[in-house]
Amino acid sequence: MIKFVLYYLILINLIGVIIMAYDKRRAINHKWRVPEAHLFFISIIFGSLGSIVGMFLFHHKTKHLKFTIGMPLILIIQVIILYKFRLILL
Repeated sequence: MIKFVLYYLILINLIGVIIMAYDKRRAINHKWRVPEAHLFFISIIFGSLGSIVGMFLFHHKTKHLKFTIGMPLILIIQVIILYKFRLILL
């Protein structure tokens, strides 16, 4: 079970980084963007660490308080959940 959770977390966080890079590229080129709801959805399904890394790596959405506060808050809640269910060890 823990192995599956680890693989899932790696995959979804990689997707989080990629989707931030993709949306930043689309913003630079003035093209259709990924809806913010989709960015938050990736974060909520445990992709928050990857989304945060992508935000700061690509300087994307860093001026939006709902992202700079919301994403870390989601991450904190997720760490608590994973710890509570003993899926991670701190």
